[in-house]
Order: sequence, then structure tokens, then C-alpha cells
Amino acid sequence: MKILLLGKNGQVGWELQRSLAPLGELIALDRLGQVDLSGDLSDLQALRAMIRQVAPDVVVNAAAYTSVDKAESDTEMADRINARASQVIAEEVESLGAWLVLYSTDYVFNGQGDAPWRETDQAAPLNYYGLSKLNGENAIIASGCRYLIFRTSWVYAARGNNFAKTMLRLAAERETLNVVADQVGAPTGADLIADVTALALQKALRQPELAGVYHLVAAGQASWYQYASYVIDFARAHGEGVLVKSVVPVPSTSFPTPARRPLNSRLDTRKIRESFSLSLPEWEVGVTRMLMEVLNK
Repeated sequence: MKILLLGKNGQVGWELQRSLAPLGELIALDRLGQVDLSGDLSDLQALRAMIRQVAPDVVVNAAAYTSVDKAESDTEMADRINARASQVIAEEVESLGAWLVLYSTDYVFNGQGDAPWRETDQAAPLNYYGLSKLNGENAIIASGCRYLIFRTSWVYAARGNNFAKTMLRLAAERETLNVVADQVGAPTGADLIADVTALALQKALRQPELAGVYHLVAAGQASWYQYASYVIDFARAHGEGVLVKSVVPVPSTSFPTPARRPLNSRLDTRKIRESFSLSLPEWEVGVTRMLMEVLNK
């Protein structure tokens, strides 16, 4: 089996290189691509030509336009990478009789209420990033190709920047931290997403009827305030230099941004757990593992 991975150096893409490697021949590209292969999703013509040249059995697209605030003004590029590129990939995948895996987001919903969003709930994005990702989903579904779309949220990894690292840095510099407390979701590790992808893909290849949209996040829920408090308490308990004395919960309005954020980022994972016989760990498990790695404990 030949697997084409796009976005290999992103948080999820980096972990996918590990989880997908045992499944077959893995061709992993980033935006710069290779000498004769382009992994740049903004160049739609080159993208189409590259997929035809590689002729993969599976395309896993972990690349995306993820600058949520910038997308409000840079709509053309957000749409090209998140929606139009998804359409190109899906069309080529369908013509090859291959499979497509895409990662989407809870931002396709309006963030109201406090019930976890199900796959069948009405999408209504609050910002252009969410709209571009939803348009990408719809393009894939309309193409008629076989696909797995995993909606996730609050993704982190030990590699690169993340919320926990930011909190650790600020906690060592300030005595008081204000952290948003009215947005709720589930911090989800890129390693968990990658491992579930590999397991789900293997089963879907045997059972094509499993194609569809799935919600994939760690179990449990937390606000950004609760997440920050957990990280800082962990660091303090493990002898890290923590100056902060007070973590203060504040509303989202305390930090105005160009793009509106959903308050409710909870995702219902019943469908993916039952379809693929999975047990998803509580969010604290993955965050603890990431912190142990970051702090070299």
C-alpha cells in the first residue's frame, strides 16, 4: 500500500510519520515538497499533478491553513488551502479509487450550549477559518471518494509551540495570569490523533462502509483556565521554577480577537469509539505525558 502524507512537519503530520510508516510505503511531503514532488496546497495545479504522479492508495492530508485570526482578512488563501485544495485532492483520490483522510475542527459549529457536538449536528461556523474547513469537508463528501474526516480540537504536541508551553513560560515570569474560563473543550494530543488514524484506516480499508465523518478528541473536558491550572500545578509539583501566585479565570471578552471563538468546543466521540472499538484516554493522561517530555522528567 502506498500512502501519501501531506503536511508532514505539522504537529499531527509529524506524529503521522511514525504511526503510518508500518502500514506501507510512506511518501511524506511538507509545503516545500521534494525535488520532483510538490506538497504545497496553495498551488492547485501542481498538487493535482503530484497526486497523479504518485498514484497513492491513501492520501492523508494533515496540512491546513490554521491562522484563525489571519483568515478573517486572508480569506482567499484560507479558502484555497482548506477548501479548494481539499476538492482537488478528493477528485484525484476518487479517480484513483483511493482513500482520503482529512482533519477538520470543532470550529465548524457555532459553539453555543454545553452539550458535546455530534457528527449529525448542524454546522454553523463563527469565523472564516471554520467556514473554510467546512467547505473542505463538503467538497470531499460531494466528490464521491472514500474518506475519513476527523474533527478534532485543542490539538497540542511536545514538538513546537503549544498552550501549555506558553503557560509555563508566563508562569515563570509573572505573579498573576489571566486565563479564559468560558471556552470549554478537550486538550487532544497529536500522538493520539495519529495513532487513532492508523487504527481507523486499517479497519476502514477492510470495511469501506466505515467511511464518514468522526469526532476525535480525548475524553473529559476543561476550560483554558482549568487546563492552565493543571499545567502550572504539575510544574510546581515537579520542582519547576514557578513565579505565578494566582491564575485568574476571565471571560473571552477580556482578550478580543479578529475571529470569534466558540465557547463550546466539546465533541461527542461515541461514533468513533463504537465504530472502531476504541477507548479514548482522559485529556489529563496525554497532557501529563507531554509535560513529562517538555520538562524532561
